[in-house]
Amino acid sequence: MAHKVVIIGSGPAGHTAAIYAARANLNPVMYEGFMAGGVAAGGQLTTTTEVENFPGFPEGIDGTKLTQLFREQSVKYGTTIHTQTITKVDFSKRPFVLWSDDERIEAESVIIATGATAKRMHIPGEETFWQRGISACAVCDGALPIFRGKELAVIGGGDSAVEEANHLAKFASKVYLIHRRDTLRASQIMQKRAMEHPKIEILWNQNVIEAKGEQQGLTSIVLENTQNKNQSQLSVGGLFYAIGHVPNTEIFKGQLDLDETGYIKTVPGTTQTNIEGVFAAGDVQDKIYRQAITAAGSGCMAALEAERWLEGH
Repeated sequence: MAHKVVIIGSGPAGHTAAIYAARANLNPVMYEGFMAGGVAAGGQLTTTTEVENFPGFPEGIDGTKLTQLFREQSVKYGTTIHTQTITKVDFSKRPFVLWSDDERIEAESVIIATGATAKRMHIPGEETFWQRGISACAVCDGALPIFRGKELAVIGGGDSAVEEANHLAKFASKVYLIHRRDTLRASQIMQKRAMEHPKIEILWNQNVIEAKGEQQGLTSIVLENTQNKNQSQLSVGGLFYAIGHVPNTEIFKGQLDLDETGYIKTVPGTTQTNIEGVFAAGDVQDKIYRQAITAAGSGCMAALEAERWLEGH
């Protein structure tokens, strides 16, 4: 028998959708993923330590703990959760068919909340200092005490890299924007903002090739000049990657409309995809805000839209 709602993914978008769908007596079934996209169930929040910008937690809360609370709430209201990854889908007919390993699942409606994964550099020292000085989200982590008043570095050359550098400049004593070329990809207005900011210094033609530190965390990075290969060491208390995200949409290619970078296209102001009855919420369709709270909000939208759609079908 087909499930009324199947939710793929288990971050704030997936769990908010599950809570709303469960309370609407839709008996949602969630496939939370097992290390899908290289990240534990719960999504990107599980890769961050302190979350200080999620309403309701004035003291901040550990990212993994927050996702545990999401999960407990989903289960409490009647969501069935499977710790499996959906590996294939067929949206060409209804009920929709999904596969997880060997299991075949039928669904009247589907909410996709598979998120995106921040690109990493995979340099020596990265694993050691991940979340101990290295982060892929300045908005999430930049205001944490470990970064305040320190010299920080951002890697990247696009709008988001400049935005992250700007954001960090509020808390840091200085921000180095490190770019492997001699021009930024960022829009003119963003470039101007970076170049005129008294706390931001752009280091051109540089690659970060190693992260170094001590027991308490990151203390410096090794740079290599992309032109003459000269190496230098830069003392920083934090390193932020702003080299893009990869949306986890591989299994939907050829069935759902994706944009040029792989994000699911939704009808503006909704979570509707190009296939009726299939909805997308959270970072899998949002490359602008990428926050836990905006993902949660779109998860709510997806559940309400799925409920309304099911009533008419």
